[in-house]
Amino acid sequence: MSDQIMKFEYLEVVVLAERLHRQFLDVIQLELDVRGIRDINNVQALILHNVGDAEMTVSELMWRGCYLGSNVSYNLKKMTEAGYIVQERSAHDKRVIMVRLSEKGAELCAILKNMNARHIEALAQGNVKSEDIAICRQTLRGLQQFWSRSIEPSLAGSMAMAMA
Repeated sequence: MSDQIMKFEYLEVVVLAERLHRQFLDVIQLELDVRGIRDINNVQALILHNVGDAEMTVSELMWRGCYLGSNVSYNLKKMTEAGYIVQERSAHDKRVIMVRLSEKGAELCAILKNMNARHIEALAQGNVKSEDIAICRQTLRGLQQFWSRSIEPSLAGSMAMAMA
């Protein structure tokens, strides 16, 4: 593969990843709209989905998901006010806030899980095979690991020298 083609495909993957994320948020918004759910937005619903059945810290939640252009603390506050999230101080460390879904949050999370199950079934009926998804996941995971390594301060200098 030529360097020019590799450069084009690499940059297209970056653009497609962002576009897919935005389209997934649009799909979530459509699901909310169809059900008349107006007290939560698509980013907040994605945060709920990422909390799932777990109880976690705000930091863990931020690492678990991709919430571009959003303030997770603000969204958690709004979701708490709307009754989707329960926030409590950790019993072990009062500085840490733990979050979990309320009953209302768990109900919406179940709706989103059902939506994803419908999409997975529709993909299986279409042209996308399980192996295709596995390869895509593996490739994206590899890019994520590459970028993580490239922004580590100890490696940034060595990468810059390697590129020179």
